[in-house]
Amino acid sequence: MELLIAVVIVVAVAAWVTVPLRRSAAEAAADSRVEDPRVAELEARKQAKYREIRDTELDHAQGKLSDEEFARQDAELRREAIEILKLADAATADASRSKPDLV
Repeated sequence: MELLIAVVIVVAVAAWVTVPLRRSAAEAAADSRVEDPRVAELEARKQAKYREIRDTELDHAQGKLSDEEFARQDAELRREAIEILKLADAATADASRSKPDLV
């Protein structure tokens, strides 16, 4: 019985360890593509702006910001987020046009 459990554990570990070796060529090609630095930078800016929006909402909920101040800051942050999203969409479209299909 102990031998059977040991064999099952060894087989499970071997299966887990060999997962990267059993990936398809399409998955490997997708992982090996290098992301455009412009797209990565805009993605980081987008995430930072989302954090700012959440922080502002939290400050308002905790009473640290008045309704007027919150409305002003929220509108400004969302306007900036929209600009970043537009730039990110354009950069992604440019990057996809300039890269050949690997699949």
